[in-house]
Formats: sequence, C-alpha cells, structure tokens
Amino acid sequence: MPDLALYQPDIPQNTGTILRLAACMAREVHLIEPAGFPLSDHALKRAGMDYLERAPLVRHLSFDAFEAWRAETGRRLVLMSTAAAVPYTDFVFERTDILLLGRESAGVPADVHERADARLLIPMARGLRSLNVAVSAAMVLGEGLRQTESFPTGRGR
Repeated sequence: MPDLALYQPDIPQNTGTILRLAACMAREVHLIEPAGFPLSDHALKRAGMDYLERAPLVRHLSFDAFEAWRAETGRRLVLMSTAAAVPYTDFVFERTDILLLGRESAGVPADVHERADARLLIPMARGLRSLNVAVSAAMVLGEGLRQTESFPTGRGR
C-alpha cells in the first residue's frame, strides 16, 4: 500500500488536496518540514475540506528525521522528478513504497535525489515543465495502488 511523502511543500492548497486524496485512498502522508506555510493555515483546511481529520498525517521535523524513520521501517523511497528517466508506468511498485513529491518551487535538493531508491517521471508533451504536484500525486499513487491491488474496498458515503 504505497504512501505519500511531501518534501517541504510550498503551497497549502496542494497539500490540502493531497491530504484529501490520501484520506479517500486510505493512505498516509508524511510531511517533511519545514513547510512553506503554517500547517494550520486556512487555505490548507479549505482545500482539504472535512477530509483532513481522516487523512493520517505524520510530520517529520527534517529530511534526516524522515530518513531515520524510513531506515527503521525498511521502506523504499520512490521520488517523482522531472529529472528522472524512468516513466512511472514502467516501474514495478511495492506495497511498502513511499512516493516522494518535492517542493512546488524547487523539487528536492541533489542529496535527497541521490538517496531515493528509484526516480520516476510522468511523460508529458515537449516544452512543458511539470504538472501540478497534487495531480502528479494522484496519477502515480493511482498506478501504485492498481499494481499492488491496494485500492480501498469501500464505495464511499
């Protein structure tokens, strides 16, 4: 059951949308601080709506703290990056993967890029830089859940 990790997110609306996605897909979100906004920000709550209470959010005070947790749990880190070479559709996901999404403004630094176990990209039309981070999260998480047969079983409501 792949989970999501956000590296120092900049935009509260995207984080709220990703938390809503995680709640609906019964996934956990790991937020690697510092965030570029207060986590109690009104925009975060507006984007996440009433789903925030249902989205398991684990806060890590730094990337090193996140890495210490990951070492304890033995989870594979899968980075989404525009600098990657492997399309996410060609990758074989595992139930224990953590899908890492970088800052909207800058991605992740080189040392974080190097520590990832895998680096994936979303193929796009030439001349365009990237998709919205929440859209990217939904696309890749959906493929990971499909491959690992980990979609939630409920029908909602």
